[in-house]
Amino acid sequence: MAWTLVTPASRGVGFQLARHLLQTTKIPVVATARKDVDGVKKSILQDLPDVEPDRLTVLELDVTNEDSIQRAAEDAKSMFTKDNHLRLAFAIPGILYPEKSPSQLDHAHITQTFAINTIGPLLLMKHFTPFLPTKASTLASEPGLPPHAVWLTMSARVGSTTDNQLGGWFSYRASKAGVTSITKSLDNWLVGKSGEKAMAMAYHPGTVKTGLSKEFWGSIPKEKLFTPEFAVEKMVGVVQNIGLEQRGRCWDWKGTEVLP
Repeated sequence: MAWTLVTPASRGVGFQLARHLLQTTKIPVVATARKDVDGVKKSILQDLPDVEPDRLTVLELDVTNEDSIQRAAEDAKSMFTKDNHLRLAFAIPGILYPEKSPSQLDHAHITQTFAINTIGPLLLMKHFTPFLPTKASTLASEPGLPPHAVWLTMSARVGSTTDNQLGGWFSYRASKAGVTSITKSLDNWLVGKSGEKAMAMAYHPGTVKTGLSKEFWGSIPKEKLFTPEFAVEKMVGVVQNIGLEQRGRCWDWKGTEVLP
């Protein structure tokens, strides 16, 4: 009795992730979009004739608006009983303003970067972690899923202070460092709430050919610029293979740890 959350899922990695989960698992998929939820649902289901449409629900959710996050969580609560645990949660909002020097820093851009990249995942944790299993929960074995619940947040290698050799991208780096930090704090909390039934991890997907990275497509070698489909396959593979002994840390698409 499980379900999965993908937020947001209107385009890019989230869009392909929702499609992938519909095709490779049997559980309900709850996806989110800021607007046009009916259109997003139609797009996700397009050319998936073997997928039962009722398995997909698209809820309106804006990670910069806590009221909308709360409403989406309430909608999810009305859909599932307390025994229907959130088994996979992908909290993956992101925006990038690539400042190359301090002179390019803009207060509005900085505020938006943290609101989406860092505060958004924090508020998603607030309203959706109650759906994760507790120590007393019984988790059924589900095809294509790890034996425990996983809460994944989208970090980035450039959020690593240890790995920062080039500087730049001031607000994006800081916001993603924050994502790795809050993921560790969440996992510590889950040890008490869920024990071995749930864990949190941060994730670096590599450079994916989406709108977020469009400005840099020309400077990335072809073999290092991933399609969303490839990125999603790698992400799900890492989620399935990271064990409880590796919880609370940031992992890349190769399954290699990204140090804080």
